Amino acid sequence: MKFGPVPLDQATGAVLAHSVRHSEGVFKKGRTLSEADIAVLRADGLATVTAARIEHTDVHEDRAAAALAAAFAGDNVVVSEPFTGRANIYANARGLAEIDAAAITAVNRIHESITVATVTPFEQADHRQMLATVKIIPYAVDGEILTRVCELAESGRKISVRPFAAKKVGIVLTRLDGMKEALLDKSRKVLSDRVEGLDGEVSHGEVVDHDPEAVRKAIENQVSARCSLVLVLGASAIADRNDVIPLGLTKAGGVVSRLGMPVDPGNLLMLGDLAGTPVIGVPSCARSPKLNGFDWVLQRIMADVPVGADNIAGMGVGGLLKEIPTRPQPREGSVRNASAKSMARIAAVVLAAGRSTRMGRSNKLLMDVARKPMVRHVVEAALGSQAGRVVVVTGHEAPAVERALEGLDITFAHNPDFADGMSTSMKSGLDVLGDDIDGALFCLGDMPAIQSVHLDRLIAAFNSEEGREICVPLTDGKRGNPVLWGARFFDDMKQVMGDVGARHLIGVHEEKVCEIDFDDDSVLTDVDTPGMMDEYRNAKAKK
Repeated sequence: MKFGPVPLDQATGAVLAHSVRHSEGVFKKGRTLSEADIAVLRADGLATVTAARIEHTDVHEDRAAAALAAAFAGDNVVVSEPFTGRANIYANARGLAEIDAAAITAVNRIHESITVATVTPFEQADHRQMLATVKIIPYAVDGEILTRVCELAESGRKISVRPFAAKKVGIVLTRLDGMKEALLDKSRKVLSDRVEGLDGEVSHGEVVDHDPEAVRKAIENQVSARCSLVLVLGASAIADRNDVIPLGLTKAGGVVSRLGMPVDPGNLLMLGDLAGTPVIGVPSCARSPKLNGFDWVLQRIMADVPVGADNIAGMGVGGLLKEIPTRPQPREGSVRNASAKSMARIAAVVLAAGRSTRMGRSNKLLMDVARKPMVRHVVEAALGSQAGRVVVVTGHEAPAVERALEGLDITFAHNPDFADGMSTSMKSGLDVLGDDIDGALFCLGDMPAIQSVHLDRLIAAFNSEEGREICVPLTDGKRGNPVLWGARFFDDMKQVMGDVGARHLIGVHEEKVCEIDFDDDSVLTDVDTPGMMDEYRNAKAKK
C-alpha cells in the first residue's frame, strides 16, 4: 500500500486519508474516490489529495478484518459485517466465552497492522454481547501476512460460547442453634437467583443441622433426586478437610478435589464429587449477590466447562475481586460487568403502504419477482439481517400485502393516512418501536435487490459513541437506501410532513452522517414503473 499525496489524475480508486471539503459538501476520510468525485475536486481547483493506494498484493482492510474474524469464529458466535477495517465477533447464545489466549497473542505478535482484542477467557457473556474485535490498522494489509495470521487462527481453538445448560440443582443449607430463619431464607434466595440466572432450576433443597451425618444424608438425597449439581452452604465457614461439609461428602462416598481457592472473596470454597455429580461447598461470601470466586466455579459447571483443582489453582491471577475504584461494581442481583459492549439494537422498518401510482393499476409490491412478491424479497432480507425486529408498515391494499408476507416473523403497523405520503408511514413505523432500541433501518418495499448483507454493513457502521448515527449507503458517489437512523432523531422524523422521507435531516445533521461504500447498485435500485419492472426481471433472468 502506498500512502501520501496523490495527484488527482491518479486518485481514482484511492482511499481518502483525510476528509476533504468541497463546494457540494464534504468527502469523508475512508471514502473510495470515484471518477465523479475526482471531477468535483478538480472543479474546485484541487490538484492532490492525501490518500492510500492499494496495490494488487494487498487486501482491503474490510476484507482482511472479515477473513480473520471468520477464521477465529467458533461455535455460538456471529461475525458482524466489517467497517473501517473492523469486524466484531458477538455471542449468539448466553454462556461462557471460550478464548484461546495463546493464539490471540501469537496473532498480535505477527504484524503491527493486525490486532485482535477479546474479553477475558471464561467471562460470562449474554446474547449479542461483543466477545472480540478484529481491527486492521492501515487501509490494507499484505496478502501473505493475512494468510499467515488466518492459518494461525484456524489452527488454534476458536472464539466460542459454551451455552449454559438447563441443569437441575439441589441446595443444602445447614443451621446452628439460634440461627434466624431470615438468614436461611436470604441464603436460599441468593443461591436460587444465581442458578436461575444461569438458566438452571433449583428443583430440590433442604435445611439440615450443621452435622456431618446430616450433611451426608442431604447430599445423598440431592443426588438420588437426579440433581446435576449440589450446592452446600454451611452455617459456619469450611476451615479444614475434616470440617462438617467435607466430612459429610466423604462419608457419602464422595471426594474433595480442592479446598480453598486463590480468589478473594471466595477463598473458602470446596469442590468435590459424588458418583459423577459435582458438589460445591459454598463460601459464606455467596450470601451476597456480588461477584466472588464461587460464581466462577458455578458458571463453568453450568456451562459444562471442565473445572478441577488445577483450574481453580489458575484463577489467582485476576482473582482479587475486592471493590477497588478501577473495578466496575456489579449490578445488585447480578455478577456481570454492566459495562460489557453489545451489538447495537437495531430494528428494520419496511415501508409498504404506498399506492404505487407510477406502476399503473398494479400494486408493484405484490408483483412477481423471481417467483415471489417484490415486497417479500425486502422483508426476507431484513429478517436475515442482524436487525432484532422487523416492522412492516401497510396502507394501500393492506390485506393483500399481509397475505404476501404470510408466515414471516414480523410486526405489522397499519397507516390509515397512507394517501398523505411517505412521512405518515415513517411515523407509523416509529410509533410501534419501543424505547429499547438504538436505531432503525428504513427500507423501501420496492427495492428487491437489497440483501441481508447490505443491511448488516449499515448496522456494523452504526456507532452513536463515535458519532456515526445516520448510516447512508453509497454507490459511485450517489446516496441510496435504506438509511439507518439513530434513536435520537426519531422525534425529529415524526415532525416530517408530506410525501417525503427524512432525507433533508441528513443535511441538517451532516456531522453525524456515515457513508458506506457498496460495489453494486442494489442500494440505488427501486422499481417504480412497468419499464423498470421489465428491466429488473430481465436482469434477474440473465443471472
